[in-house]
Amino acid sequence: MKKELSIGMSLIPIIALIGAAALSIFIWKAGMHIPLMIGVIAAAVVSIVAGWSWDEVQEMMVKGVARALPAVFILLIIGIIVGTWIASGVIPTMIYYGLSIIEPTLFVPIVALVTGIISITLGSSFTSIATIGLAFMAIGEGLGFSPGLVAGAVISGAYFGDKLSPLSDTTNIAPAMAETDLFSHVKHMLWDTIPAFSISIILYWFVSQTSATNGGADTNVIDTMKTGLDDVFVIHPLLLLMPVLTIILMIKRTPAIPALMGVSILGGLLAIFVQGAAVTSIIQVMTNGFHVESGVKALDTLLNRGGLMSMLGTIGLLILATALGGILEETGSFEVLTKKMMSKVHSAGTLISSTILSTFVVAFASGAQFLAIILPARTFVKDYKKMGIDTKNLSRCVEAAGTVGINLVPWSVPAVFAAGILGVSPGEFIPFAFFAFLVPLMNILFGFTGWTITKKNYDQEINDKGSVSL
Repeated sequence: MKKELSIGMSLIPIIALIGAAALSIFIWKAGMHIPLMIGVIAAAVVSIVAGWSWDEVQEMMVKGVARALPAVFILLIIGIIVGTWIASGVIPTMIYYGLSIIEPTLFVPIVALVTGIISITLGSSFTSIATIGLAFMAIGEGLGFSPGLVAGAVISGAYFGDKLSPLSDTTNIAPAMAETDLFSHVKHMLWDTIPAFSISIILYWFVSQTSATNGGADTNVIDTMKTGLDDVFVIHPLLLLMPVLTIILMIKRTPAIPALMGVSILGGLLAIFVQGAAVTSIIQVMTNGFHVESGVKALDTLLNRGGLMSMLGTIGLLILATALGGILEETGSFEVLTKKMMSKVHSAGTLISSTILSTFVVAFASGAQFLAIILPARTFVKDYKKMGIDTKNLSRCVEAAGTVGINLVPWSVPAVFAAGILGVSPGEFIPFAFFAFLVPLMNILFGFTGWTITKKNYDQEINDKGSVSL
């Protein structure tokens, strides 16, 4: 006999996850795989105690993971794209021209802008922070800017790109969990992302006017990286047509998997015909990523990445998070925790505010992006459909808080990672992570005003009992 979970029982998996995540981040230094596994075990035990059989719990996990399979295939292709776009010179060309527009008097806004350009090209905030972010920290120190301010600009730019890039794992996971398509999701996010980032750029310009000293700029890092890129690759502006083509495919609503596979193959062909790479080496790049020894450590760190195999760690996190999400969803665990909140939802504004708040609750509880996106998306998708609100609004909300806003949580994985790489504590850079504040607030504003909130008739998907067929 199955019994309805109490709030206390529903909290057990979340508490287990929080405890394991804290230990892993601060003591074990082992990432989020084991904490998520512990969360899955705790959720399974609670379910069995509540009356579900092991076969039923296993089916819950399978259903949760099955929803993520389209994202898994896309992530594998993204690994291939990153490798071939580096080998072809597309990403190096983007970095080269990005570094060329550095202007000391506009340094902080340019930090956010260039980091954003590189991040949207790479589809990885962590990569952008760990490479170009470090270079900007060194230059900012020479210019006399506050480390917290520069780090905040790096993080804003990195997550601007991570949020919009079709190559980003979170950008693929959010629409998959919210039951919408990738390109509709990305296009809809332009409404909150572009204004929030534009306001951030203005704020960085305003704050930076009184932040710098008269110290001279140490631009050796930029010159060294540009020289290294020029030595290893053919740098040509026509290579920039590749990301332009990707954007066109996105606007034309081409199905994600064929579109991304197409640009990955084109990247390989460019590597052969422009950079003179052998077919064998391109196949190896597609599998294991690009590798080069340029003699410039920062450049090698930036370029030695990609390949199908590089995505297996991310896919492992996705599988564990969706398995946990499947149990919490099917047993009604997360629904129990959000039921009181949902009782007050009667409009698009309160629904979207509840989505943002719930995503932050998971972010504060777990510190994990994937879980902060997956759990609220799976919990609220039925409510969006019942209220006739397009679920691309849901995917936009969970990205706003789960991908970007999570940086405001000092113990979250993204914040701890940035602090470790940039050498600045979360308490120093969070006040300057303007983009992370603005994107969630903008979604709440849209919810209550109705601006950009797209409606959709889901009546055919709702059965006589008012539930949604998934």
